[in-house]
Amino acid sequence: MLADEKHSRHKGEKIYITTTVGQECILGSEIAQNADADALREGYQTFKTEAQEVDPTYEPQTVNTDGWRATQKAWVALFPMVTIILCFLHAWLKIKQRSKRDQTLYQEIQRKVWHTYHARTLPQFAQRIRRLREWARWHLTGVIQEKVLELCDNAPHFKLAFAFPSAHRTSNMLDRLMNYQDRLLYAMQYLHGHPESARLYVRAMALFWNFHPYGQKTQAKYDCPGLTPFERLNGFRYHENWLHNFLIASSLGGRSD
Repeated sequence: MLADEKHSRHKGEKIYITTTVGQECILGSEIAQNADADALREGYQTFKTEAQEVDPTYEPQTVNTDGWRATQKAWVALFPMVTIILCFLHAWLKIKQRSKRDQTLYQEIQRKVWHTYHARTLPQFAQRIRRLREWARWHLTGVIQEKVLELCDNAPHFKLAFAFPSAHRTSNMLDRLMNYQDRLLYAMQYLHGHPESARLYVRAMALFWNFHPYGQKTQAKYDCPGLTPFERLNGFRYHENWLHNFLIASSLGGRSD
């Protein structure tokens, strides 16, 4: 799993869309009124409730998050056995924002940081972190050095991913889907009207993404005309027409509850 909050506005007031992603699908999307642990836990509760309606024993092994503690606390409260995987990309972006003025230095830091990330084993990663820390202490100063050393200090959180080979180590997949949310929210000038209407809209955004056909390049890559995120996740489609597929999948099999 990957989880983060999309910052948005409802009637001019800031809100947070708790977004849960897996296998290129938006699996949870709910509105939280603020970004503290209790509000986020309530937002992510919707994902837990719906997942456990399908499988009452469902419990994710890992969830990739940024460094926001409230997000991590919310997930541990909902799923006590989950392992939090800290996003390596977010740690790099903090360094990138502060080092781009000096392109020579920036290129050197970028090479060393991502060389560390691409370690194949836990011992190799630990060794590269030690070397990166030593290099930063001798060759960097000020806020750039501070952010590189901060990345090194977070090594115990990054190391957890080596125990879960299929875990997400960066938030790239989630960021791509949040870009989709951002485009729609900007186009409609954010959320208005009744809170329940806003809630239903962010959930509809997620459903539309999950059932929309990929572009022609992706369909050609997988040699699968009409391929959708839903089909990639589940391995099948109900109908060749994506809209019919959507309607059938969301029909609850004729159930009225």
